[in-house]
Amino acid sequence: MGIRKICVFTGTRAEYGLLKPLMDEIKKDKELELQIMASGMHLSPEFGLTYKEIEKDGFKIDEKVEILLSADTPTAINKSIGLGIIGFADALNRLKPDISIVLGDRFEALAFAITNYIMKIPIAHLYGGEATFGSIDEGIRHAITKLSYLHFTSTETYRNRIIQLGEHPLRVFNVGALGIDNIIKMKLLSREELEKKIGRKLKKYNYLITFHPETFEKEQTTTHLQQLLKVLDEEKDCLLIFTKANADNEGRSINKILEEFVSKNKDKALLFTNMGQLFYLSTMKHADAVIGNSSSGIIEAPSLKTPTINIGNRQKGRIKAESIIDCKPEYKDIKKALEIIKSKKFKEKIKKIKSPFGDGKAAEKILKVLKNFNLSDVKKEFFDLPIHTHWSDG
Repeated sequence: MGIRKICVFTGTRAEYGLLKPLMDEIKKDKELELQIMASGMHLSPEFGLTYKEIEKDGFKIDEKVEILLSADTPTAINKSIGLGIIGFADALNRLKPDISIVLGDRFEALAFAITNYIMKIPIAHLYGGEATFGSIDEGIRHAITKLSYLHFTSTETYRNRIIQLGEHPLRVFNVGALGIDNIIKMKLLSREELEKKIGRKLKKYNYLITFHPETFEKEQTTTHLQQLLKVLDEEKDCLLIFTKANADNEGRSINKILEEFVSKNKDKALLFTNMGQLFYLSTMKHADAVIGNSSSGIIEAPSLKTPTINIGNRQKGRIKAESIIDCKPEYKDIKKALEIIKSKKFKEKIKKIKSPFGDGKAAEKILKVLKNFNLSDVKKEFFDLPIHTHWSDG
């Protein structure tokens, strides 16, 4: 067998941060050729031109496909998907990979998956089977699952869901979360190094805050964010470290509100467009809590023994460690959650928690499958589960 060409797609800063340990492993392997396709937020000045971070890490980007418009309405996102399919088709025709890797559930990933499927390029999908009931990502994720040939999940429960969707068990692998690989392998910044990086001394309470749109909640996202900011505005002796929202519907509205809040609270608030994985995880390590509705608060934070206040429904349906407090996007609920994470009892409790997302060897496990799985015939048939219950309209 010749060199196997593996095309890794990345469209966001967070997604690249998760993929990096796997990209490192592919790049090092002499039997594999790493191809990188960057798109979406990576190529946007508004979101920090984060493709430069990929290059700074020593990777060569083979194709850059611009798809983002200057709006985040549903119409604009649909147009971006269309632009993606056109651009990805040309790029894939040039690269001719043996298999493509796509992570997650964003609209950019869907466009990339559709293009690969039509071009008969097998797809390895990372992290299907999960659930986020408050976001359109829910349907996108399952759609990518059905377009994909190989599947890598972060828990056994998620593996079973993919099989339930009709994918053959022999093509579905529970490998754990790549985010845990980063935590184990990276030398995170010390408290002093982090303070130097941000140009501020940490305070008694330090919070890492990421708030994304709940894309199924029409015109409610900014209202929910204002409830959170009202609580944070009242907090004393604290440092608020915000990261900007993604290019989702209403993402720009969130960022505008955050810019205004930070401008009025320069003594205790910072806002970052892009932190990068080392900076972000180091901040998470030294934070007293992760606040908002980002998946990183669900997946990575428990491994660092950092509590999470998970607001609203965006992450509803995910498996969660005991360090995560779910609350409504309302002032009283958020205030109560903050009181809990400050309590001595809760701090003692989270010292003993264990992450449900694997042992930090996900990249190694994925690489083994990518190298050895037979790709000579990638036609799929629906895998039927035994029927134990008779379903009827009555």
